[in-house]
Amino acid sequence: RQPHRIPHNDDRVTMAAASASTVLPSTSRPSVCALRPARGASSRLPRAAAACRLQRTAAAAANHGGSNSAAEKTGHRKGTTTDAPPLAVNPVLLRARRGLAATAAALTLLVHPPSAAAITENNLLFLEAWRAVDKAYVDKTFNGTSWFKYRETTVKKTPMDSREETYAAIRVMLAKLDDPFTRFLEPEKYASLSESTMSANITGVGIEMAYRGGNVKADADQVVVVAPTPGGPADLAGVRPADGIIEVDGLPTKGLSLYEVAERLQGPQGSKVALTLAKDGSGAADAPRTVTVTRQKYALVPVQSKLCGPAAGTGTKVGYIRLSTFNQLSGSKVKEAVKGLAGDGAEAFVLDLRSNPGGLFPGALEIAKIFMNKGAIVYIADSDGVRDYFEADNTAIAPDAPLTLLVNKGTASASEVLAGALRDNNRARVLGETTFGKGLIQTLVPLSDGSAVSVTVARYQTPSGADINKVGIVPDGPLPVSAAAVEAAAAAVAEVASSGGESGGGLAAEVVAPAQLPMAPDAFCSVLAADAGVASKLFS
Repeated sequence: RQPHRIPHNDDRVTMAAASASTVLPSTSRPSVCALRPARGASSRLPRAAAACRLQRTAAAAANHGGSNSAAEKTGHRKGTTTDAPPLAVNPVLLRARRGLAATAAALTLLVHPPSAAAITENNLLFLEAWRAVDKAYVDKTFNGTSWFKYRETTVKKTPMDSREETYAAIRVMLAKLDDPFTRFLEPEKYASLSESTMSANITGVGIEMAYRGGNVKADADQVVVVAPTPGGPADLAGVRPADGIIEVDGLPTKGLSLYEVAERLQGPQGSKVALTLAKDGSGAADAPRTVTVTRQKYALVPVQSKLCGPAAGTGTKVGYIRLSTFNQLSGSKVKEAVKGLAGDGAEAFVLDLRSNPGGLFPGALEIAKIFMNKGAIVYIADSDGVRDYFEADNTAIAPDAPLTLLVNKGTASASEVLAGALRDNNRARVLGETTFGKGLIQTLVPLSDGSAVSVTVARYQTPSGADINKVGIVPDGPLPVSAAAVEAAAAAVAEVASSGGESGGGLAAEVVAPAQLPMAPDAFCSVLAADAGVASKLFS
């Protein structure tokens, strides 16, 4: 079956969904007369007491001209019926009693006039964010936080005199959940994020990033530039492939995830960001340089593809597809690439998901259906267990061609959904590194001032039932390394050793890591055509 509701993914990027209602739950105020003082306590509101007595007298008088005293004396209670006929009512007395009732109501209003609104506009914005989490958050224990009590305490005691104070209160509230993906987005960031997921034209700096890995001189988790978008802001500012991103606006990137670095790079069109870069990803060999990039609108093409000529040693024509993100174009562009490559004679496919941080969840479903005709794609679970699942629908256009996926620790979210689906259904091999491990689904809830809250609403499970959150997908094997890269590493080690410098396998790893299977289509095909070992390992 096909579920009627498609949840939306986020990670670093998520799909805007329907906003939560900003209408607060209505509460009924009890009548003043129902709030009687404790026994023995003196009333400080004599007028209110008088008004209440008048109300009770008027109510009794209006009940068929007065209560049936005989029924009361014989044990009849409120709500019981009696066969006694109603007493005749003097019209003059009835008008008088109605007058008393009107007087009582007027006195009540005088004693308790409507109070001025105690809830400010900023309070309402905070309550919108609170309600978005309350309605949809996946963990109904809210990480051990008493969610209703927190709302009451915060509204009463936390200053929200400005929009900045309100934003700060929302961030503090979300931090209670200890979930890095449930977060607050200011209006500018929300607008930029919505644009990047819903359109091919986005605003930003235009950098594709990855973890360097395998480098003993620099931190193994050093974030490096895979490639700047051709003609994009970073490219025009002088950012180059393999540059290490040491700082963003003076703040170190060490220890940050790709998501966190990407968030720092986001901003409104025309704003500037300073990047401290180290050549070739190393923070030690060369002095870092600072490049100022102006965020601008540019075109993001999520798919690059190329037909690689007969692979060395096998003679197989391989269709290489590089998918850098999941946006609204990803599914259709991959389908277009597969059809074109198959038409040109591709006998096998490589789908490169390295450093793909995810994006729109439906894109993963579309692409999985291109390569598999049947089987579950993903299960969606919340705190109550599995609630939905998605499966292939017999519409594949390349269901039988050999398929290999390339992943690394920058492969996350929707990318992991796709990798898990194809691997668990024995449709593809997965090579590379253990993936990032983001098995959560977020929904973006817009707030009334143009900001938004990204809320984790569910978890993924692969078709085998595995929960990949904070675990990732373990590949079937490592990325193959070209013989040319190994030879270059050996030559570099020998040269350093002969000059009395550093030697050993560490330097070899440093040289080999950047040379492993390039992501640019032309370079990838060049390696495949020249190295029989790489070709055989991709599809063995």
